[in-house]
Amino acid sequence: MSDFQVVDGSLGGQAINENSATQKNQLGRCVVAQDMASTAYGFGEFIYLKGLASTAVGFAVTYQYGDYVTAHSTANAVGLVAIAMSACVAGEFGWYQIRGLAVVEVNASFADDTMCYLTSTAGHLDDAVVVGDAVHGSYGYSDIDTPITGQALVSIQYPFVTNISN
Repeated sequence: MSDFQVVDGSLGGQAINENSATQKNQLGRCVVAQDMASTAYGFGEFIYLKGLASTAVGFAVTYQYGDYVTAHSTANAVGLVAIAMSACVAGEFGWYQIRGLAVVEVNASFADDTMCYLTSTAGHLDDAVVVGDAVHGSYGYSDIDTPITGQALVSIQYPFVTNISN
């Protein structure tokens, strides 16, 4: 399991893998952190957002600048995409990954070296091509079940979805 620690000189707040009913940072705040665990996923960037019901670690969510409220990513969504670092549910606040090597919930047969797409399964990504559901700024970095059953490593660089066919 990863152990991201903030390394950009920021102080205070809450741990990257912690969710809290108390808002401990400004919504939309971004920090850079490094994985200090043996998983060694390197550096990542994380944004502080409001959670929503049924969110699990590794879920893909969409959000908009301004209100910073998350929604589970599903087919035909539009917005910025981030990956939940905790089970940050409704009424809670937490960190979501927007850059780096992320552990993401994926659908069966997900393969590495592939583009990622939204699915009808809330919070999950897949490599099956679906017109309009490409998650720009992402690609599979491992097959499904690596490092955890039902999840895969996905390289992300400020991902977003447009629901546009090109």
